[in-house]
Amino acid sequence: MSSAQPPKDFTGLKQMSKNSSIAAGWPAISSSIKHVFGAMPVARGLKTLFNLNQKGGVDCPSCAWPDPDDHRSGLGEYCENGAKAIADEATTLKATPVFFQRYSVAEMASKSDYWLGQQGRLTHPMVIREGQSHYEKITWEGAFELISKELNDLKSPDEAIFYTSGRSSNEAAFLYQLFIRAFGTNNLPDCSNMCHESSGVALTETLGLGKGSVTLDDFEKAEVIVIMGQNPGTNHPRMLTTLEKAKKNGAKIVAINPLFETGLLGFKNPQTMQGLFGQGATLTDLYLQIRINGDLALLKAVGKKLIDLEAIDFDFIQKNTDGYSDFLKQFETVDIESLLEDAGISLGQFDELVNLLAENSKIIVCWAMGLTQHKNSVATIQEVVNLLLLRGSIGKEGAGTCPVRGHSNVQGDRTVGIMHKPSAAFNEAIEKNFGFTPPQQHGYDVVEAIEAMYEKKAKVFFALGGNFLSASPDTEYTAQAMKNCSLTVQVSTKLNRSHLIHGKTALILPCLGRTDKDFQKSGEQFVTTENSMGVVQKSQGVLNPLSEDMMSEPAIVAHLAHKVLGNKHDMNWLAYIENYTLIREDIAKTIEGFKNFEEKVTQDGGFYLPNAPREGKFKTSSGKAKFTVNIWEKLSVKPNEYLMMTIRSHDQFNTTVYGLNDRYRGIYNERRIVFMNPKDMFKAGFENYEKVDIINEFGGIKRIAECFLVVPYNIPMGCLATYFPEANVLVPLHAKADGSQTPASKSVVVKLEKIK
Repeated sequence: MSSAQPPKDFTGLKQMSKNSSIAAGWPAISSSIKHVFGAMPVARGLKTLFNLNQKGGVDCPSCAWPDPDDHRSGLGEYCENGAKAIADEATTLKATPVFFQRYSVAEMASKSDYWLGQQGRLTHPMVIREGQSHYEKITWEGAFELISKELNDLKSPDEAIFYTSGRSSNEAAFLYQLFIRAFGTNNLPDCSNMCHESSGVALTETLGLGKGSVTLDDFEKAEVIVIMGQNPGTNHPRMLTTLEKAKKNGAKIVAINPLFETGLLGFKNPQTMQGLFGQGATLTDLYLQIRINGDLALLKAVGKKLIDLEAIDFDFIQKNTDGYSDFLKQFETVDIESLLEDAGISLGQFDELVNLLAENSKIIVCWAMGLTQHKNSVATIQEVVNLLLLRGSIGKEGAGTCPVRGHSNVQGDRTVGIMHKPSAAFNEAIEKNFGFTPPQQHGYDVVEAIEAMYEKKAKVFFALGGNFLSASPDTEYTAQAMKNCSLTVQVSTKLNRSHLIHGKTALILPCLGRTDKDFQKSGEQFVTTENSMGVVQKSQGVLNPLSEDMMSEPAIVAHLAHKVLGNKHDMNWLAYIENYTLIREDIAKTIEGFKNFEEKVTQDGGFYLPNAPREGKFKTSSGKAKFTVNIWEKLSVKPNEYLMMTIRSHDQFNTTVYGLNDRYRGIYNERRIVFMNPKDMFKAGFENYEKVDIINEFGGIKRIAECFLVVPYNIPMGCLATYFPEANVLVPLHAKADGSQTPASKSVVVKLEKIK
């Protein structure tokens, strides 16, 4: 039987080094060179890097941090992890049909995620049928015929699930959702459900738009930048350059995180002489090492203190907000000392934070999954909004909300229609422009999709990109859900574990990546993406594909739609393949803000989508921003239990593992580790690097992550940290954020047992 989890073998933890206090610099350059030129010839590597994130070049398939609107470095607008992502995609290694003849599914499943990713680009469509042990080659026509038969044989379109990763372009995502709605379902779960759905829900309810309100230029004008639950040094390294510029302009930077992350302490910009040969820049002025999920308690305490000090913008509140009186009333029973005890912050640090916020009004608050993946995530983000509203810090230069998205086009996918709960306005636009009535019933999100497959209510699973199994919670439950399907289909560039835990029949469809040239009948094509700050830009590949049997994502979707739907709805799906301009013309007719799409996106740097909160306008039911009252409930754990969060290493992006090191945290050649406070270790009787199993028993179900090493680390007492996807088996499917259903991967109650 194929293993749903990565192998439990240790790879050999090497001597740990002291935590680094400076990010980037020469080590980042060395790492980038090693990854890029270890994966491809020098000329191919240089060509790719020099076009990365340039105007009209290749949009990095890694994070969604925006590029400068004006000047961009001629050396390349990329970071160490961007270089790793490019090396991973643009490698010249190939996983051909011969590879799949050599290795059975069971043999591949026994390998590590790192090994799987190192086998190279997928080159041909592959199929495995019930009872077979190996994937085998199939034609594209055969693959589309197989999928079409399975879909059209379903009793209801709602028995099919269509997942989307944040790598897909706007063009592919728009066609995909159009096909799925024409097929008859809104079952469109996507990676937003697992990461920033809490941000979208909280911001839509309070500000009328589920996106951030700042631009990159706002950082240079900010007076205070608060970074919560985020590790930019590893997950969004180009953000460090932005923070360095803000710091030079006088901004104060506050970091709030359970771990001391190197990228928030110091930065050596590898594209400057000072960064290469100088001391580097100290970034953070105030670092609050909060307990896991103590953010809401801290924010409520800050709100009360600002009101007590009368350090609030009364004029802004009166003109632009609703709900202030109820918000104010709650503080009659709020005790700051109790809140700070729950947060794990001293009164002195708290006062320093409050003084910074009280003395400045140009405040930006940034956050990532450290805030979005808890039971109370929506409430926490709404409390962020409360803070900014108190100070009048929305709708002005240098101030606002900044949810920092991970995957490079996860925000764009949602903008162009990848959503399981479409609005009435969106449905009306689809019907008006394409002549069919889309389904009105809401579809499945990720958690609901897994439940539906597990209960055999859904029978076909189709993934446009991503590594659904490894990204999802409750690994064993999710694995069984996928095995219950009659057909699973993965559109992919590289091999991953989702190919190995599959339905009765499974397909792997190899697609072009961002770096690959895309030639269609009308000539060379480009696609578009949207970054974290609402800029839509073009992306055009520069490398010849490694195989003629790779197909672009828009072409895969259009061929599939043509095969499944035929002439239904009188739509010419194949025409979209010939010229992607036709897709963009239909996006412009359907999605607000895309008027003159083709013209605007071909301009240098692309264009900004409309953003009402950025302009001080709020498209809520009242036309004003909303204060909310959010209840803090402390998550209690038993004496022998801990609160665990899953994190990335420095050598990975999402579920893609580039290597076995976590340089900034001093970990080398091992991923099966659990970070633990030395005092907790002493109290529990654990030795350094002792072997343990990690156990979660949510809902009466025992989940075990076997064979981990206990590593002493500077983390608050009662808290643990582990890497995902290795620890995803511990994340209960039904432990999720209220209001968004995002899995609570950052607050998992666990206990540790020594391995005898």
